[in-house]
Amino acid sequence: MENKKPYDYLIVGAGLFGATVAYRARQAGKRCLVVDRRSHIGGNVWQQDMAGIAVHTYGPHIFHTANREVWDFVSRFVTMNHFINSPLANYNGKLYNLPFNMNTFRQMWGITSPDAARRIIDEQRARTVTALHGREPKNLEEQALCLVGRDIYQTLIKGYTEKQWGRPCTELPAFIIRRLPVRFTYDNNYFNDPYQGIPEEGYNTLIDKLLEGCDIRLGVDYIPGRAELDALADKIVYSGSIDEFFDFQLGHLEYRTVRFDTQILDMPDFQHNAVVNYTSPTQLHTRIIEHKHFTCFGKEVMRNPQTVISYEYSVEWKKGMEPFYPLNNQRNQSLYERYTELAKTTPNVLFGGRLAEYKYYDMDKVIEKAMQLPL
Repeated sequence: MENKKPYDYLIVGAGLFGATVAYRARQAGKRCLVVDRRSHIGGNVWQQDMAGIAVHTYGPHIFHTANREVWDFVSRFVTMNHFINSPLANYNGKLYNLPFNMNTFRQMWGITSPDAARRIIDEQRARTVTALHGREPKNLEEQALCLVGRDIYQTLIKGYTEKQWGRPCTELPAFIIRRLPVRFTYDNNYFNDPYQGIPEEGYNTLIDKLLEGCDIRLGVDYIPGRAELDALADKIVYSGSIDEFFDFQLGHLEYRTVRFDTQILDMPDFQHNAVVNYTSPTQLHTRIIEHKHFTCFGKEVMRNPQTVISYEYSVEWKKGMEPFYPLNNQRNQSLYERYTELAKTTPNVLFGGRLAEYKYYDMDKVIEKAMQLPL
């Protein structure tokens, strides 16, 4: 008689992808073991309480989607607040609204007419298009200049992008910014999606409810212990780095990561906004996050005499760091495609999530992918 394994699914990674898959499996009556190398569940959406403020430990996570099914799914477990992301850009002390809209153009050129803004942008775009003599943009700088012109590029794109990727824009591929949204209205809502917000109960509550009924082991690194762990389940759902799963046999995929300098300040309000990007190359951080603004609005902000801010610094990923952003150049994409071919020949293992798919997904897309995974 065949020995039955204790679990139907071993799920590697307790982030949004793994937790959503685990919930689906549990709803189908399956037994799940979830393991994660970190000391907490939730992956990058995990939050900490500091000074009575819910802190987005791994950077701001603002839920937004156009997919009603995904929105309704999340809303089963948590109540979404009405937060709308309206970031600012600080360029050498001067503030600009994002995304690029009439407020931005008024701040930059002192104009109030959409027609005037279009004329300036079209004139600047035309100079670059003419200089290219009919060829396609070869790099990010040329692509950006063709899309929005020199003023917006120099003030709001160049410095921020070079800090983000650690490379000159002339060395970055053009496809990174195939398009740059430009609005000729006074609309500071960063996202176009109809459903937006942040869980009032916090992301930790969402993950707790998704993982309800699963056995969970934290501080467990799957790779060195895979033989023992694989023996516990019929199938594996793997959401870690795909190159690590295959012991880097084809080579290492490259990433950027983020270093956070988080501080508690003895003041009720620091920057009066949740997100401020720093687009000048003279300021080494890419942005500052003030966490209370994700959940406190109006007079509520002043009730807590302290605030928590996080400076974000983009750095090159090294072993031992948390990989954040895939470096999607031609070399890495080609390498990833070779790893996916290996994955197709690996029995009883399902791959998914931002690391296994080498793609920086928004949260709704992670959940959507997990909902579509054939179990």
